[in-house]
Amino acid sequence: MTGTKRIVVSQDRRGDYVTVSEAIEAVPENNQEPVEIYIRNGVYKEVITVPANKPFISLIGESMEQTILTYDNYAGKEKREGENYGTTGSASVFLYGHDFSARNLTMENTFRRSDAVTSGTQAVAVYARGERMSFHKVRFLGHQDTLYAHSGSQYYYQCYIEGDVDFIFGGARAVFEDSDIVSLSRGSASNNGYITAASTPITQPYGFLIVNCRLQSDAPAGTVYLGRPWHPGGDPNAIGQVIVRDSELGAHIHAAGWTDMSGFKAEDARFFEYRNTGPGALKTDTRAQLSDEEALKYTPRKVLDWEPAR
Repeated sequence: MTGTKRIVVSQDRRGDYVTVSEAIEAVPENNQEPVEIYIRNGVYKEVITVPANKPFISLIGESMEQTILTYDNYAGKEKREGENYGTTGSASVFLYGHDFSARNLTMENTFRRSDAVTSGTQAVAVYARGERMSFHKVRFLGHQDTLYAHSGSQYYYQCYIEGDVDFIFGGARAVFEDSDIVSLSRGSASNNGYITAASTPITQPYGFLIVNCRLQSDAPAGTVYLGRPWHPGGDPNAIGQVIVRDSELGAHIHAAGWTDMSGFKAEDARFFEYRNTGPGALKTDTRAQLSDEEALKYTPRKVLDWEPAR
């Protein structure tokens, strides 16, 4: 690689393109050189796709809070063709290209359950399936199914991830480090949702690693689970793997830690904790703890199989 090409997106027409999609379209297929797409502040309401044949793209925002990539599709919404979008199709941002990175911006899905009468309330902000993806100072905003870490290897550093039901889910090898993971209250006195829903393939030794993070919420104490095991389509070989370690757990975390999903038991998944602190970091029979020796196996480098840049 010889250098980085820079493209500027600005809604005031002072850049190269007005929309993010136009800038991505301008990147040649199968490019071998890095391309930085710098996005000036603004609300960009468009469904954005970085295709698999366009690697080495970086989306760099002017401001984490004011550069916003947004849409409002949801699973139960009907397409023009008559079919529903479904969970996967509801994403605001689709990321397929390997060696992708994003920094200093917001990706969101603004759909709210009160916006429509439907059982399909899943509304994905980001769908990511690629190798060596990295996100630094990115906000992921939504409610149910905010971040679909589908597959590949992904690194989230100093990010802000918000939602209520299964809002970090999928089968990727993904590391969440030094980030704020915020559970929204659903107004319940007993169950305000689940942070993770991992569907890690049984052949894959690593799934989600949450390390040095802050798990926060204004939901009542003991009403949010760390996660539950997701088996897409009832797949018995999707044995979720989540490690929560060296993190601060708020009082909203349920004493049981983990719970069952669709007939599959949390105890049969690969859920572990290690050296957490805070009022939600209880040690009970349902919350397996790693030994010091076992914890050595679960580091960002080992989960990703590459060295993440901080």
